[in-house]
Amino acid sequence: MLSNRDRSILRELQKDGRLTMQQLADKVGMSSSACWRRVRGLEEEGVIERYAVQVNARKAGFGLSSMTLVSLARHEQKNVDNFVREVLRHPEVLECFATSGEADFHLRVVVEDMDAYNRFLDDFIFRLPGVSQVRSNIVLKEIKADTALPFRDL
Repeated sequence: MLSNRDRSILRELQKDGRLTMQQLADKVGMSSSACWRRVRGLEEEGVIERYAVQVNARKAGFGLSSMTLVSLARHEQKNVDNFVREVLRHPEVLECFATSGEADFHLRVVVEDMDAYNRFLDDFIFRLPGVSQVRSNIVLKEIKADTALPFRDL
């Protein structure tokens, strides 16, 4: 269970992962050494998995985003394992979720343009064994894209 201090640290790091330990400590009202120990503990426990930069996809040349829904014909373990293994190898797939409901997998795919998306489908998704249906929902406008978890004090 996270303490309120841990939640405060995580809130601040999600806003700005480049804070120095002293800046972070000042923001959460701790000494730098105590703050460092807590951050280190959160890293060791796997609560903090990694540090990253959030890049604007469109400004970086990735003009097309799709929510791609994939259904498998049969849920044979070898098909599922192969699908997961191949998805992990494709950097265009930013997120992949095994889901209940209308599709087995929901993928968030980002590519340069429609031609690149067609190549992604033709050269990758449509060639995977066991894929029975693919539905593409092209993102017209990004309303909200956040990665920060909504930590609140208890």
